[in-house]
Amino acid sequence: MVIEEKIKQAEAVIFASGDGISPENLKQVLEIDSRQLRFIIDNLKEKYNSEDSGVTLYINRDSLSFGTNRRLSAVVHQALSVKKNSPLSAAAMETLAIIAYNQPVSRAFVEQVRGVDSSSSVQTLLSRGLIEEAGRLDIPGKPLSYRTTAVFLRSFSLNDLSELPKVKAEREEGQISTDDLPVKEDKDELDS
Repeated sequence: MVIEEKIKQAEAVIFASGDGISPENLKQVLEIDSRQLRFIIDNLKEKYNSEDSGVTLYINRDSLSFGTNRRLSAVVHQALSVKKNSPLSAAAMETLAIIAYNQPVSRAFVEQVRGVDSSSSVQTLLSRGLIEEAGRLDIPGKPLSYRTTAVFLRSFSLNDLSELPKVKAEREEGQISTDDLPVKEDKDELDS
C-alpha cells in the first residue's frame, strides 16, 4: 500500500534530519496532503511513543525529530560519556532558566534579573545551541532577543515549553526572589 511506504519514508527522513524537520517540509518531500501527514505522524507516535521503544518521536516548535526514550537516558549518557561536555555552570543554568521562562528576552533583561553581567553565559548557551537569537525587540535600541531551541527541549527531554516545571506567580512590583525558582507541584511548602 502507498501510505505504508510513505510512513517508512517519513521515518527515514525524520531520522536523517537529526535536529528535526518541519511538518510542511515533510509534506513537500513526501508529496502528501495534511490529512495523510496527520495519519503518518499518528502512526509514528503510536510506534515510538511507548515504553517498549528506545526511541521517541518528539514534536516541538513545528519540528519532528527522534530522540532517546526518557526512561533510557541514563544508559545513553553513560555510553556517550567519552565525548561528554563539561556541565553548565550555575550562572549559565540560571541564565538558561531566565530565558526559558521569559522568552524572548534581551541580554539586558537577563542581567537585570541576575544582577550581574551575563554576556559570558549567553555566549556559552549560544555555542552549545541551547538558545538562539529570536530577532530584535521593539523597544528603544532594538536589542537582540533570545529564546530556547529544539536542542534545549531535547536536552531536557521536553516536547514543548509547557512541560517546564511550574513557577510561583506571586511577585511584588516586578521583584524577583528565590520564591520564583521552579518548584515541583507535589513538593510541600517549607516553613520559614
